[in-house]
Amino acid sequence: MSNQQAALPTSTPRQTEGTIYKILMIIGLCHLLNDAIQAVVPAMFPILEKTMGLSFTQLGIIAFALNMVSSVMQPIVGIFTDKKPMPFALPIGLTFTLVGVLGLGFAFNFSFIVLSVIFIGLGSAVFHPEGSRVAYMAAGNRRGLAQSIYQVGGNTGQALAPLITALILVPLGQLGASWFSIVAALAVILLIYIAKWYNQRLLSTPNLRKKKASTFPDQPGLSKEIIRALGFILLLIFARSWYISGMTNFYAFYGMKEYALTIKESQLFLFAFLVAGALGTFFGGPLADLFGKKKIISFSMLSTVPFSILIPHMPQMLAFAFLIISGFILMTSFSVTVVYAQELVPGKIGLMSGLTVGLAFGMGAIGSVGLGYIADLISLQSMIKWLGVLPLLGLISFLLPSDQKVLEWNKKA
Repeated sequence: MSNQQAALPTSTPRQTEGTIYKILMIIGLCHLLNDAIQAVVPAMFPILEKTMGLSFTQLGIIAFALNMVSSVMQPIVGIFTDKKPMPFALPIGLTFTLVGVLGLGFAFNFSFIVLSVIFIGLGSAVFHPEGSRVAYMAAGNRRGLAQSIYQVGGNTGQALAPLITALILVPLGQLGASWFSIVAALAVILLIYIAKWYNQRLLSTPNLRKKKASTFPDQPGLSKEIIRALGFILLLIFARSWYISGMTNFYAFYGMKEYALTIKESQLFLFAFLVAGALGTFFGGPLADLFGKKKIISFSMLSTVPFSILIPHMPQMLAFAFLIISGFILMTSFSVTVVYAQELVPGKIGLMSGLTVGLAFGMGAIGSVGLGYIADLISLQSMIKWLGVLPLLGLISFLLPSDQKVLEWNKKA
């Protein structure tokens, strides 16, 4: 592949470009490490509830601090780096995460915990838009697959949370979180390698930085159709994120109350749900490349509904099976919504990644506080039962423009 082909694209990659799997695998692994560290925070909830006597609302505030910082900052980072790419922001961001996870392990009160997770959120805010850009650069003509490889790393990292709880946090307690500074250090080293590769791509096209900085201000505003489509995508992300947030942060408590599970046993349920979600994320991209993005988004949301509604009413083993099925189906749309948004607004890869993935964190943050408050207000069991209706908002997906229509808009842009 020539140096010109290796350049960071500002539009849809040409069909002759190859997919650089080595870079995709490394950035996917870094995504796994980053999100595994983030997963330490909700994984610690059962520990913190016992040792510090925190309420569900306070646990929701901790999740809010983590995810809202990441949500607000991701689009900002994306806008800035669309205009001026910053390869070495990747390892610098993970250094913030390293500081945060060390603070989390030694936090002595609620306020210090919130401060520590803010650092972790800042690191995530820098990583996600630039990580998605690296995946875009290495994608060639297989953007769905590339985004899936990148995103499945993050979902796998999140899926490790129950194992982290069972194998590390239960025996070691809160101090066990500090061990994840080693994970953060490994991610920093890998991201230095990625940053050098990224920087070399920019150096191979010396006009890139100047071109991006000068052309963006002159681009016309988005059409009403594109703005409407983005609004629908954000509503779908809202529904998915609130459901995932509720299950991730509170279903372990539900299992302990409803089925008399131990902490370790409840984490196994959550682990199965999250691993299935990671697999769904991986398969969603290739399926979208094959069948179309709108179809996969619609299928993902609406096919989840029967299982999400029935889970709280099932006996233990059926609930376990339905958790696996719902996690897989729902998350097939995760990477697809990112690519769909990027194609709606070509040339703004960082912004669209920051908006979609960042919004997912932000909606999860708001969901953490809101659902925690609802659980305190009407009972945890009732909150989990009502949570299952959220995927019904997937009906909105029928209002999205077709893949062909988005392609026509791109040609006119």
